[in-house]
Amino acid sequence: MNIVCLDLEGVLVPEIWIAFSEASQIPELRRTTRDEPDYDKLMKWRLSILREHGLGLKEIRETISKIDPLPGAKDFLDELRSLTQVVIISDTFEQFASPLMKKLGWPTLFCNTLEVAPDGMITGYRMRCAQSKLTTVKALQSIGFETIAGGDSFNDLAMIQAGKNGFLFRTTDAIKKDYPDIPAYEDYPELLEAIKGAIGCL
Repeated sequence: MNIVCLDLEGVLVPEIWIAFSEASQIPELRRTTRDEPDYDKLMKWRLSILREHGLGLKEIRETISKIDPLPGAKDFLDELRSLTQVVIISDTFEQFASPLMKKLGWPTLFCNTLEVAPDGMITGYRMRCAQSKLTTVKALQSIGFETIAGGDSFNDLAMIQAGKNGFLFRTTDAIKKDYPDIPAYEDYPELLEAIKGAIGCL
């Protein structure tokens, strides 16, 4: 049995931290996992910037409430879910993701959790498990699924390479250059056709 594992930000919805960077006018927050492979280092850096500017969960959620899925993302996801099982595996946080999941039709999401103080300041975060994307894919494989994965960033590469098939979607030129063996696509119809081929629906 197949299951498709997709990244969230950059694949189905805009990058939350980039949107918040623009809303808060703090350009340093544009840095994402496309730029920094070490997620722990990236998050600690982000949280230090938030503390420096006195910004917390409330301000970020105000920005998230205005974010819509990428054009075509919901139709792509709806069609894909009609063909096979789909799970979104993201390094985002449940406190961020809920409004976006509603707009995408409530797909299954595995993500992480923020630690938030009573005053709304984000004090830390808890990963669901170590190497969450790769660990989740391996767990799915251990219970009989063949995984097909898609993502755009450094932190997606392990789950993409670990499965039956994997694809890059709207990734950077640098990642495409470093991983030329992974098929890369720029629009949803192309990605959908590639996944259909992988699951034998063509």
